[in-house]
Amino acid sequence: MHQFDLKNRTAIITGGAQGIGLDIAKKFLNFGANVIIWDIDEKALQSAVKEINNPKLSSNLLDVSNFEKVNKTVIEINKSSNIDILVNNAGITGPIAELWNYSINDWNKVVEINLNGTFNCCKSIVPNMVKNNYGRIVNIASVAGKDGNANASAYSSAKAAVLALTKALGKELAEKNIAVNAVTPAGAKTRILDQMTDEHVKFMLSKVPRGRFLELEELSSLVCWLSSEENSFSTAAVFDISGGRSTY
Repeated sequence: MHQFDLKNRTAIITGGAQGIGLDIAKKFLNFGANVIIWDIDEKALQSAVKEINNPKLSSNLLDVSNFEKVNKTVIEINKSSNIDILVNNAGITGPIAELWNYSINDWNKVVEINLNGTFNCCKSIVPNMVKNNYGRIVNIASVAGKDGNANASAYSSAKAAVLALTKALGKELAEKNIAVNAVTPAGAKTRILDQMTDEHVKFMLSKVPRGRFLELEELSSLVCWLSSEENSFSTAAVFDISGGRSTY
């Protein structure tokens, strides 16, 4: 396994108490980073901290769709540490339904967490990265943001917008030592699949030429490189990890 040097770096991982976020947190810790996981699920946060049992890991119970709380938390963290790495991973799929049957509340909730949550975290954290002329931001998007999944219009739209946000912000920061990239994974076996019907999960898998779900370690390894100093050139880019599903 390739070793990435993340020593003396502080990373925030949203949605970090489970699934993809938790696996990334474990990798970051193994490579020497100080890691702060944010999640809206208090029990999952407590379980993650207990499971990992590492003094370099801390947590905040936080809803990323609430800008005021995100910003307040960032201000407190910056009093004692710079935030060098941000992984925007928090997200929900929302109901599986045709667009015309989607409720306004469900649509808004998906957008608030998946898109606005990413914006809120970037808006709060980027200024300090600019001040220190260093930062790595990785936005966990989805192949749905590229291809558009039927019966998941809110999720697909929000993730597509995250890709556009990534490209725009990456260009805005390109003259500084700050990289902003996104990854577009196909389905992985995480709790997010529990929000979907069995029929929809089978549909997702049928689209993947590899014929299997993404392994969490495959994704977290890519995120580690994007979050490291080794990635000194790539920015405003989208890295596909869809098992051959995407054609661009």
